[in-house]
Parts: sequence; structure tokens; C-alpha cells
Amino acid sequence: MPDAPVHMTEAGRAMRPAEVSVWDPFVRVFHWSIVILVAAAWITGDNLESLHVAGGYAIAALLALRLVWGFVGPRHARFASFVRGPRTVAAYLADTVRLRARRHLGHNPAGAAMIVALILALVAATGSGIAMEAGWFGKAHWLEEAHEGLATLVLVLAGIHVAGVVAASLLHRENLIRAMLTGKKRPEA
Repeated sequence: MPDAPVHMTEAGRAMRPAEVSVWDPFVRVFHWSIVILVAAAWITGDNLESLHVAGGYAIAALLALRLVWGFVGPRHARFASFVRGPRTVAAYLADTVRLRARRHLGHNPAGAAMIVALILALVAATGSGIAMEAGWFGKAHWLEEAHEGLATLVLVLAGIHVAGVVAASLLHRENLIRAMLTGKKRPEA
């Protein structure tokens, strides 16, 4: 069913829809698939190597698709629509601490920075895992250590991401977890 127009009329007065589409199905499936696959890869790391490796390859494939989608996908999926410079991110974080950060329909500057950090950490973690699996550096112990460190970094970043989602949800009185499930948010004021 198509989205309702941003402005509708009822009995001669303008009304806004209760919700508008923001996150397309690919972005939502990507997000939750990465959550599940990272958790599975972490759990199976030392015990079920074949599942760990399969999960890593699945993560790598999803990352490749997301990178393409970041250039050709709909507005809120495109990197150009949400990636901002360090000054903008710092200003947004300062405003958040002051409880006056502006609400964004798509990714806010801090969320965008986290997306970039998570994608880079996941690319590095899966890349190091693929290098280990392929034996490109033999049995290099440093590569295994790097892979494990990068996996830990992904978890730390994910924790910060969740904390940021909770903070933004409270600050803007908006359930961002629900929005990532449904793809919908209330329109901008």
C-alpha cells in the first residue's frame, strides 16, 4: 500500500499523517540480519567453526550489498543523505548532552557516524576472518589476534549504538527500535 501523502485534508483543514516511511525493507532486513549474524558469529567463534565461517561470509555479503545500497538506495539509505563531518557530529553530541539535539527523520549525525564506524569495523573483522580462512598469511597469530580484537570492537560499538538509540528515543519521545522494525516514524514538525 503506498504511503499517505505528507499533507492530507480533512473537512478543509490540513492534517499530517501519523507516520511516514523512512527505513526501506532492505535497510531493515540488513540491520536485523547483521544483529543476528554477529551474535551467532560471536557465540560460535571457538566452538562451531563451520557456522562461524558461514556467518562471517554472510556478514561480508550483506556488507557488500549495503555499500551498494548506500549509493543507489532510497533517500534515507544513501550515505550522501546522512554522513556528516566531525564538527557536525560533535555539535550534535554536545546538543544531546544539553538535551536539545534536533530530531532527524533519518539518521542523526551521531547515528550516521556510528553506522560508518560499525561498517568499517565489520569490514575489517570479516576481512581478517576471510584472510585467516584463505590462509593468505599462513598461520599468522597476529591475524587471529587482530580478528578477535576487531570482533570485540564491533561489540563495543554495538553497545554504544544501542545506548545512543535509547538516548535518542527518550530525548525525542520516539521508539527508534520500533521504527527499525516497521520502517516508519512520525513526520518532521
